[in-house]
Amino acid sequence: MTLTLLRTAGELHARTRTGRRAVVMTMGALHEGHATLIRTARKIAGREGEVVVTVFVNPLQFGKGEDLDRYPRTLDADVEIAGQAGADVVFAPSVDEVYPGGEPQVRISAGPMGERLEGAARPGHFDGMLTVVAKLLHLTRPDVALYGQKDAQQLALIRRMVRDLNFGVDIVAVPTVREEDGLALSSRNRYLSPEERRTALALSRALFAGRDRHAAQEALRARAREVPSTRARAEALSAIGESRAAADAHAVATAAGGPAAIRAAARQVLDEAARLDPPLKLDYLALVDPADFTEIGDGFTGEAVLAVAARVGSTRLIDNIPLTFGSFGAAS
Repeated sequence: MTLTLLRTAGELHARTRTGRRAVVMTMGALHEGHATLIRTARKIAGREGEVVVTVFVNPLQFGKGEDLDRYPRTLDADVEIAGQAGADVVFAPSVDEVYPGGEPQVRISAGPMGERLEGAARPGHFDGMLTVVAKLLHLTRPDVALYGQKDAQQLALIRRMVRDLNFGVDIVAVPTVREEDGLALSSRNRYLSPEERRTALALSRALFAGRDRHAAQEALRARAREVPSTRARAEALSAIGESRAAADAHAVATAAGGPAAIRAAARQVLDEAARLDPPLKLDYLALVDPADFTEIGDGFTGEAVLAVAARVGSTRLIDNIPLTFGSFGAAS
């Protein structure tokens, strides 16, 4: 398969399309996480379809004092990785191609969800992100676009934009890819010194500690709701009444600690990392509903996201894992 590097939307639009077009949007500095997205896109598009990888460092989503100038630009290596993973096209437009009139006067607003967590830490970031995603969706005209679960809030906002503004594209989430030590793959990992990387491992360890606590709680809830194993116990529970049995189950679930205990398990790991050299400086730890990224409370059922953001040295990192409440099983 021969990969084509294109610089303008006109060149991309001139290509003959015979099947589904799948798009993977990146800011370059590709790694195995991006390669996984591209391979998944290849499977979705099929042999007759087309996979387009965009490489564009979007200035709108970088705030004052962030790393726009030092963000890695490695187009030659990106083209090679994209081709090996199964891409047909790398679309690498200039800033003038994406924003021909300069900074756009009309932008996408991320709304209340865009002001929480990452949005609170990086004001305006999600408005800039959604604006460029909207433009790239128009410029590439895909049938399906793929995004990584590691940027969970970004993914949720893109899905909301596509739904609210009637974009005719399917959005597919791809699970986070991790290195063997658990660190989530990120283009910013290359900024970490060996000592900083050891501290940074606390992010994934904290998430795994929260996940393990969650799994234990779900197991306790399942045991509390099991059918009595003996006739005598069944008769005893029947005599007490269903309301008492329900209260017992609730008491077991409450004793397990609920969302607060999950947060506490993760927080303990992060607090320990704050005393390392170099230290981890926490931005936030949150257990949220992915529908709106508000904190969940006791009694919550359904899908949730345990998310963390922190700085190690001058590098800011994010990570998250999905958890399922009320499934009576382990975390997803």
